[in-house]
Amino acid sequence: MNAKHIGIVAVSSEGGALCYREVLRRASGRMSPEMYPRVTVHNEPLGKYIEAVHAEDWHTVGELLARSAKHLAATGAEIAICPDNAVLHGMHLAEAESPIPWLKTADLVADSIATQEQSCVGIIGTRMVTTGSAFQTALGVRGIRLLAPDEADVGRLDAIIFSELVYGHCRESSQREVLRVISEFAGRGCEGVILGCSEAPLMVTAENSPAPVYDSTAILAEAALAAACGA
Repeated sequence: MNAKHIGIVAVSSEGGALCYREVLRRASGRMSPEMYPRVTVHNEPLGKYIEAVHAEDWHTVGELLARSAKHLAATGAEIAICPDNAVLHGMHLAEAESPIPWLKTADLVADSIATQEQSCVGIIGTRMVTTGSAFQTALGVRGIRLLAPDEADVGRLDAIIFSELVYGHCRESSQREVLRVISEFAGRGCEGVILGCSEAPLMVTAENSPAPVYDSTAILAEAALAAACGA
């Protein structure tokens, strides 16, 4: 049985590339190369997303996501995923216009944390991710408490992501700031931290993190591969 064709809706090039790599890296651990799923990536201009997200214009975000989904469907893609958490609020709008089904990152991450029986986790990401409702809701209905960074750190993370990570840059001083935020989560009783930013693995890994990490891109890639293979 052939695996389903996976379509990646990329927002930043870094996030899209990391997701593509995660899908195929995981495929290499469970099947022979000739059985790998087809994976196609499509993006609309990053600047359009940044402008719409900062304006909280979720209809435009949804239109951009849906446009990519339609292009991917035209190439034969049967599943759509988007690793970028900053656009989650526009995803349900994109689904309504999409010819192929989407996998939902927030629900997948929440399921992964619930499986580990964790009761309290922190989250890093853009302002919209750390203070928004997408992860709060998904985790809350599963009885898991989600803590956001304090207001000053919300601003610092947002600036680091939009000025550095989405362009593939990673300053040592910024990395130290991100790891400090994670360390403070551990001190607040968090049992882990969600990497709610598709580019976060450029700075944070399981090896250097002061707390266990739930990498949203890795979790999404694993779910996409499972769905593609009918697992």
